[in-house]
Amino acid sequence: MARRQWTGVGTALVTPFRQDGSLDEAAITALAKRQVDAGVHFVSPCGTTGEAPTLSADEKVRIVELVVEAVAGRVPVLAGAGGYNTREVVELAHRMEKAGAQGILSVTPYYNKPTPEGMLEHFKAVSGATALPVVLYNVPGRTGVNVDVATLVKIAAACPTIVAVKEASGNMPQMVEICAHVPDGFIVLSGDDALTLPLLSVGGHGIISVASNEVPADMARMVEAAEQGDWAAARRLHTRLLPLMNINFIEANPGPAKAAMAAMGLLGEYYRLPMVPPRAASRERILAVLRNLTLVA
Repeated sequence: MARRQWTGVGTALVTPFRQDGSLDEAAITALAKRQVDAGVHFVSPCGTTGEAPTLSADEKVRIVELVVEAVAGRVPVLAGAGGYNTREVVELAHRMEKAGAQGILSVTPYYNKPTPEGMLEHFKAVSGATALPVVLYNVPGRTGVNVDVATLVKIAAACPTIVAVKEASGNMPQMVEICAHVPDGFIVLSGDDALTLPLLSVGGHGIISVASNEVPADMARMVEAAEQGDWAAARRLHTRLLPLMNINFIEANPGPAKAAMAAMGLLGEYYRLPMVPPRAASRERILAVLRNLTLVA
């Protein structure tokens, strides 16, 4: 049976840079191929974990072009196109569609804290700008505004091309309510690795994952086990991976994940300000988790 698009494990792909601050195009290509080879179900470049606020629009489009070419149709590409300026988001969504993405991940407007009515009008504009399916990204810890259940239900009803939500509120009761009240067929994804299994147990459909940058095959196996009703196997994998899920957020994401991936030899450890490398004490804890998982020697 074919997998439904935007279910399972999607990787919130990190963005590798070179020492001079430019995009590391070879590493972007290699990381995208590694994800698909390991069995993830879709990839999502240019989101929070991809350091999107530090990328120009041209760089975002280039990254998506590289990822689309790298995955070669084996899995769909969910391109990040969000922000607080609706006109710019609409234009970027147009460009991502032309770049070959199969869907748009659009974070809620941040900083200016729109009302529920403003949120609805924003997403009506975004969804109306592209023929692609749109995944709404709710992450109030970063944006300063939460999409509550009633507002999300209104957005889903008013915007048929908004087909899913990435729920990163960390509020499990809210996530349960979302699963209970969204329209039939609407996809609910976790935005927090550690909440993936709880969400799946109440009707969720998967995860847009940070940890799958490091352990894509394990994350895919965990979610597939749950989908198949093998909750014991899923719990074993969850328990094993939980220290990694947690250590990835010991400092601001994606700092720890990029440090871990650099230790694993997957990329050069370069950031763009205001992101900086993890502190020495954090780095030791990251390396200890990686050693326990035998990801580094």
